[in-house]
Amino acid sequence: MAHFILLVFLTTFFTSPAIATTYNVVSLGAKPDGQTDSSKAFLSAWASACGSSGPSSIYVPLGRFFLNRVKFQGPCKSSAITFHIDGTLIAPGYGVMGSSEAWISFDRVMGLSVLGGTLDGQGTALWACKLAGRGCPMGAASIMFTGSKGLLISGLTSVNSELGHININGCDGVKIQGVKINAASNSPNTDGIHVQMSNDVTIIGTRISTGDDCVSIGPGMQNLWIENISCGPGHGISIGSLGKSSQEPGVQNVTVKTAVFTGTQNGLRIKTWGRASDGYVKGVVFEHAVMQNVQNPIIITQNYCPGNKNCPDQNSGVKISEVTYNDVRGSSATPVAVNFDCSPTRPCSGIGLQDIKLTYNNGPARAFCKHAGGSAAGDVVPPSCL
Repeated sequence: MAHFILLVFLTTFFTSPAIATTYNVVSLGAKPDGQTDSSKAFLSAWASACGSSGPSSIYVPLGRFFLNRVKFQGPCKSSAITFHIDGTLIAPGYGVMGSSEAWISFDRVMGLSVLGGTLDGQGTALWACKLAGRGCPMGAASIMFTGSKGLLISGLTSVNSELGHININGCDGVKIQGVKINAASNSPNTDGIHVQMSNDVTIIGTRISTGDDCVSIGPGMQNLWIENISCGPGHGISIGSLGKSSQEPGVQNVTVKTAVFTGTQNGLRIKTWGRASDGYVKGVVFEHAVMQNVQNPIIITQNYCPGNKNCPDQNSGVKISEVTYNDVRGSSATPVAVNFDCSPTRPCSGIGLQDIKLTYNNGPARAFCKHAGGSAAGDVVPPSCL
């Protein structure tokens, strides 16, 4: 009897976990030459991994793999899929993807991990077309995740995306860590990481250099944590633009902690359209941020109206409240380092400033407040205008 009990104990506590079945894309026909279309092999690997009854893994070895637009579709039988990339994935480039949402997309997938690898969006030709003012396709984001849960994106590098690099839309429980993003400072609309309509997203230890927002936060984002991020060049970390639609879910419970901005257009920004909307922003904490020659270190602007179309002479309906800035220091590239330009019909409220030290040309910078209320504590330079 004692031996039986011991056997049960050992079986219960020392049984090895299920070993993931691995599908190597090269074994399925992918060519690491950067020219041969390997899309079919990648989709074949996905079909097998997705249909697996247990943990599964797709392996992309070293080399350059050319992929046309691919969509990895769920729901899957397996709830633990690892996409392990050692190589580089090459996008088709200008004129091929047209105006699709994404080059690589994952839809309705649970328990997915994307580990390592490089995505080369081949966006330079499209940027040149847009910068020249010619008629150009919109382009595509490099990678998009929609309607998914329990995602891990770790160690991924994204370069030269046509549009945004990483898009998270309608997802729950996402961790992005150790990601590197790089595109030219004049690359149009190349947001680093865009999140919206999602819950419980963490972004940690990322380095982003791009031509638009390093992180952009869209409608319906709740419970977002951003920590240990470096941004520059780029347009900073931006909540918004919000309020494009009259009926729009709000943004709440956002924390941005330990961030460094270098030569960016903005630092910590909230931006809303100057038009009627029932949207809102509340429960935001910005803390421990360093600004290095940033044009607008702290900014709220509620009069966004590109091209002065559909919103001239209107006031933003997006209500901004409970926003705290704590321990923000460094240098502004313009005289006004703190700019709160809020809606006259929906004034900003509950704005808090604590231990702010922002300089301009080695002297104190200035602050501007319009329709904003709140309080300041500790050393605040420039002096608070709240």
